[in-house]
Amino acid sequence: MKKNNRETKLMKATVYKGDKTFSVIEKEIEQPVKGDVRIKVAYSGVCGTDVHIYHGMMDKRVDMPQTIGHEMSGVIDAIGEGVEGYNVGDKVVVRPLDDRKVKASDKGFNHICEELKFIGIDSPGSMQQYWNVPSFVLHKLKAETDLKLAALIEPLSVATHDVRRSGLVAGETAVVLGGGPIGLLVAMVAKDVGANVIISEVNEKRIAKAESMGLHAVNPMKVDLVEYVKEKTDNRRADVVFEVAGVQPALDIMCEVAGIRGRILMVAIHGEKKPVDLFKFFWKELSLIGARVYEKEDYEKSIELITANNLPFEDMITDVQPLTNIQQVFENIDNNPDGMKVLMDCQQ
Repeated sequence: MKKNNRETKLMKATVYKGDKTFSVIEKEIEQPVKGDVRIKVAYSGVCGTDVHIYHGMMDKRVDMPQTIGHEMSGVIDAIGEGVEGYNVGDKVVVRPLDDRKVKASDKGFNHICEELKFIGIDSPGSMQQYWNVPSFVLHKLKAETDLKLAALIEPLSVATHDVRRSGLVAGETAVVLGGGPIGLLVAMVAKDVGANVIISEVNEKRIAKAESMGLHAVNPMKVDLVEYVKEKTDNRRADVVFEVAGVQPALDIMCEVAGIRGRILMVAIHGEKKPVDLFKFFWKELSLIGARVYEKEDYEKSIELITANNLPFEDMITDVQPLTNIQQVFENIDNNPDGMKVLMDCQQ
């Protein structure tokens, strides 16, 4: 194809069209504008938020038809005017937060600023062969970094942020309520800190997955979790509780399993008001701490962990599928609640 007497190169991109429907289209590969870079996307992970989009839960926010995706890795393919510090061929990941509209009232916490835009939800995302993004969202990787594992850096950064916000230190006991992808990543980071970690999970296959990764998990439907934690801690209970499950039973148990002056990290998103036992907060002087997305230092910590590769990150990847299989991938995720992380190979 030619356009304005020049050859136009095409690429494959996926678009969410609503009603649980994705399409694969061809579109022009665009040159990056001033301040942007073009990334040849290697892998894009499917996030729980992407699944919510597929189910139509975010149709009022997503401007359809829209390319979604924000967990990714890739290589810089072209550089726009004014971009410094990066070269074509650099391996990179994107921290998908557009925080250019910060205000004084945001108090310097740009990652949760009032007018934050999430790239891949509020603007086009990574489930395409080439992706143009502002250079300020980039994090450079070492040349030897495995791009498949690097696609885990975004969700891993959620976990590193959670653990950092908790103030967890070596020797403390952490209970992770929920053994899904984020729960396991939180558990891995907590264990890397040197904490004693117990995962509470009702899905037996997820419990088996956690155990196979060297993590300790129990089923609260079969074991009295509070008594179990008391036994393991000489009655001290947990120093930190990570609420990752997002269900009422987890809210009910989090105050029980936390010890005196325990810290509770609210990792899960609760879209509606839920009952919480505030008396326990008074009685044990508990702290409830919110944790949302990540900051630059969390990304750098995650890159450090992925580069070292001393944790069982490979075990988090359930499947790798070609970009062109996107519809089937989302349908399969619905039918496989035991899965962890599915990656899209964006060059296939």
